[in-house]
Amino acid sequence: MKRQPTEEPVEPRLGLCCQFAREPIRFRAATATARRRLPARARRSRLAELCRANAEALLAALRYCAEQGIGAFRVNRRILPLKTHPGVGYDLAALPDGEANIARFRECGRFACAHHLRLSFHPDQFVVLNSPNPATRAQSLAELDYQAGVAEWIGADTINIHGGGAYGDKPAALRALGAGIDRLPAAVRTRLTLENDDKLYTPADLLPVCAATGVPLVYDVHHHRCLPDGLDVAEAATRARRTWRTEPLFHLSSPREGWNGPKPERHHDYIDAADYPREWLGWPLTVEVEAKAKELAVLRLQEDLVQIRSCRPTARTARGGRRRTNAAA
Repeated sequence: MKRQPTEEPVEPRLGLCCQFAREPIRFRAATATARRRLPARARRSRLAELCRANAEALLAALRYCAEQGIGAFRVNRRILPLKTHPGVGYDLAALPDGEANIARFRECGRFACAHHLRLSFHPDQFVVLNSPNPATRAQSLAELDYQAGVAEWIGADTINIHGGGAYGDKPAALRALGAGIDRLPAAVRTRLTLENDDKLYTPADLLPVCAATGVPLVYDVHHHRCLPDGLDVAEAATRARRTWRTEPLFHLSSPREGWNGPKPERHHDYIDAADYPREWLGWPLTVEVEAKAKELAVLRLQEDLVQIRSCRPTARTARGGRRRTNAAA
């Protein structure tokens, strides 16, 4: 169902993350080794070609989301391949047809705005603001700067990162995280969000940092279920919601082998409808669906939520059960 530009966003706004399982929409990547083999002029032309292809892929992805009633899209963090690589990094504007390629990205932003599509970024795990290594912090800032620049072109409002490491002293690491946030340039900081993870930093750990810095919390309910902290889902979600001045953005996934399986942190192809917190129903909320079946999982969850809101029993399996599904099915 295509959403008209004058309509209000659907609640909840479901988000597709980066890639497609079945649709022939692909984002192109590159390796530094291959680029280094090329003469400088050919390298610049090749990088420009890849960036243009990814701008076209992004526009195709947004058109698909608009047609299917998917309200948000997480942009591939490598949308500009090798942008910050120390050996072959570049300024897109300085590449062949650079301004035209930037204009194409801006067109993506206009399309997203016209169709009420929310765009976000989620940098790599190596983006660590509280690292004791200055080189790691510098590379992290370069990556955040790059993604903030693209976010400006396309209208993305969120750049989401994890808390980083603990380095043997979690309270000190959290203080270092807050200090790192305070040093960020405005283009990054105004878009930055923090997310609880499934190994180290819980909502209870990050909420004080959010309160001190004004950075919102992206509440990942799957991570919280894997790494509990004394807050129940309802309380954690409510407190996370209060950190946002705009529509909150949360994450949802289901365990591949069930909650009693050997590694519940691993994501399933699809979302078990029982894992969608009922407390979220009726909230103005963006929910990014982290599932290996990508758009197929989002479309299925759309159907399940219609049943949930209508108080009809869902046909999906009960929480903790394992479905025999495949992203390529």
